[in-house]
Amino acid sequence: MNVNTSRRGFLKGAAATGAVLVVGLRPDGALAASSNPTMLTPFVQIGSDGSVTAIIKHFEMGQGPATGLSTLIAEEMGLSMDQIGYDFAPSNPQIYNNTLFGPMQGTGGSTAMANSYLQYRQAGAAARDMLLQAAAQAWGADASDLSLADGMISGAGKSAPLGDFVEAAATLEAPAEPRLKDPSEFRLIGNPDVRRLDSAAKGNGTAMFAMDIQRPNQMIAMIARPEQQRATAVSVDASGAEGIKGFISAGVLPNKAGVAVFAENTWAAMQARNAISVEWDTNNAETRSSDQIEAEIRAALEAEPTYNVNDADVPAVRAAIDGADTVVEETFYFPLLAHAPMEPLNCTIEQTEDGGILMHDGCQIPTLPHGALAEIFGVPFEKVQIRTVLAGGSFGRRATPQADYQVEAAMAFLLTDRSRPVHLVWSREDDLRSGYYRPAFGHKVRVGLDGSGNIVGWEHRVAGQSIMKGTPFEAFAVQNGIDHSSVEGTVDSPYQIPMASFGLTDTEKATSTLWWRAVGHTHTAYVMEVMMDMAAVAVGIDPVDFRLSYLNGDGPDQQRKAAVLKLAAEKANWGNAPAGRSQGIAVHKSFNSYVAEVVEISGTAEDGIKIEKVTCAVDCGVAVNPDVIKAQMEGAIGYGIGHNMRDKITLTEGVVDQFNFPDYEPLRISDIQEIEVHIVPSAEPPTGVGEPGTPPAAPALANAIAAASNLRIATLPMNDNGASFV
Repeated sequence: MNVNTSRRGFLKGAAATGAVLVVGLRPDGALAASSNPTMLTPFVQIGSDGSVTAIIKHFEMGQGPATGLSTLIAEEMGLSMDQIGYDFAPSNPQIYNNTLFGPMQGTGGSTAMANSYLQYRQAGAAARDMLLQAAAQAWGADASDLSLADGMISGAGKSAPLGDFVEAAATLEAPAEPRLKDPSEFRLIGNPDVRRLDSAAKGNGTAMFAMDIQRPNQMIAMIARPEQQRATAVSVDASGAEGIKGFISAGVLPNKAGVAVFAENTWAAMQARNAISVEWDTNNAETRSSDQIEAEIRAALEAEPTYNVNDADVPAVRAAIDGADTVVEETFYFPLLAHAPMEPLNCTIEQTEDGGILMHDGCQIPTLPHGALAEIFGVPFEKVQIRTVLAGGSFGRRATPQADYQVEAAMAFLLTDRSRPVHLVWSREDDLRSGYYRPAFGHKVRVGLDGSGNIVGWEHRVAGQSIMKGTPFEAFAVQNGIDHSSVEGTVDSPYQIPMASFGLTDTEKATSTLWWRAVGHTHTAYVMEVMMDMAAVAVGIDPVDFRLSYLNGDGPDQQRKAAVLKLAAEKANWGNAPAGRSQGIAVHKSFNSYVAEVVEISGTAEDGIKIEKVTCAVDCGVAVNPDVIKAQMEGAIGYGIGHNMRDKITLTEGVVDQFNFPDYEPLRISDIQEIEVHIVPSAEPPTGVGEPGTPPAAPALANAIAAASNLRIATLPMNDNGASFV
């Protein structure tokens, strides 16, 4: 990847802050930046005072790109981490597109580092080389004799701060191929002592989250939504709210999706929303209950699959299983799950002086709401601005194909005269009862093994609610009718399983479905790893050895997955748990990363299980920020275990039963006593860390429970199926 910018890429600003050096890349090789140094500009911005700012194109919801991408620039420029700041990029898919998403700016699929590793290193290296060239010209020296370290340029018997050369560098041509540091020169990349750049601000309360936005004279908007999905608003009677202090008005949204209630503050908006009366049209609303949805999915598993995912010879697979010495089979069911980030959805919208629209948002995929706002308000794309700020979690929720909550805010703003900003706020109850959900899925698997314990056939059926079908992403995410996110982690597993068939049947969606941390891997990893365990136990082979026998190929997938499996087993002292404890293991590849986890528990399902320790091994390529990687593994493990221990979203005649955390309980810090993370050293390109820790967590726990209590949990959550936790 080349940094292909002309001299225009190094801009001299005329503002009071002095000259500014801007380095960045856009796909067509041209620069899209401004001579105003106060504007966000591509990738690297350097002021004449020597201040360096990384422009972060990937949204920060806690997963660490603000630190990771800044580290890459600081590394190449020879800076320490306290010499670089960061700011978030504006919405501009021509400049800040995620190259793994196509012509779209966005964060997701654990792609931030995979997309931007070389891009940001090269931007930092280009800035370094240009500053050295400017210093060389000023000193009459050769640039190769100079160096940049800790903000100072030195050599030829001289030394000066880099800010002294910003104006001169702004007149120079950018190098087409800046020299990247050799890994032996790294001081920051891979350094476990590098800490997050955003921790201090989050700790002292100065960090700006979406919920913190306070625009002058802003109103609060809350939406009254139908209890059943696909119901629509007919009319509203707001007379009951007229006596509430701070209430302003209420009106049906132009798209009939709900009723906007406006007030001077959040409490007044909540009270007013409770006091209004809305007439709903429920003719097309969802009316099924959870038991009906589950029955439909289980029935689909018993029928012939609609799609033969891997074009297998299904009769031959079945014949091999039927003739096997041992047959292991199980049917699994996974309920709807909510994302439940700690910060509920919210955003702020206002009109600019030139008639444009400005939205302040913890925005995960800016291109989607940007286009929606331009269409809704009838303004050119360039008249819409999205200012991205921090978000308190997402797990996929802030990135819907329909830009749902941003469109709500826009629709609410249309009901006003646009003289006042509108801050849309969701409550926790809104989030759990009116949101998007990890879809419900079922799996049915039959495995045949010969007398030596070898797999001779594997038939795997999947049925559930597609995420991608019916969305703008269907055109490229669904191939030959198959939504790959429904089966990822099965048909493409690194396990080399002979005579395998994978089938898929779509069932009708009961709710709005959405990717959830690790997407399809959240259920496919559970099934693959529990079935591998069941097969190993059935033929009396150690579960680790059994897995390794299907990872004995010389391909990188097999080698890397086997390596993390061995490392986790070694670090957990597999097979030698202390008295009174049991272990379970799982390993999975997702988002091009490989993660193995061993869960060690005490107690039994009947008497109460205590999770004593989780040992994790991860191979994510080059470990840019080991501290961030460890934190992401810890968080992902807790997310995967917590939701599968006790959580589910259920419907009664189309209405979500759960309201808040008392009946959709998040993981408690006391639920897991210890987590230990080991990172495999690697020179491979960096891959994802935000999601890959989640898929193996629940099956490793399930396998530990089976080892302790001979209880195989195939229907989740676990505490609904004979497992209690202490």
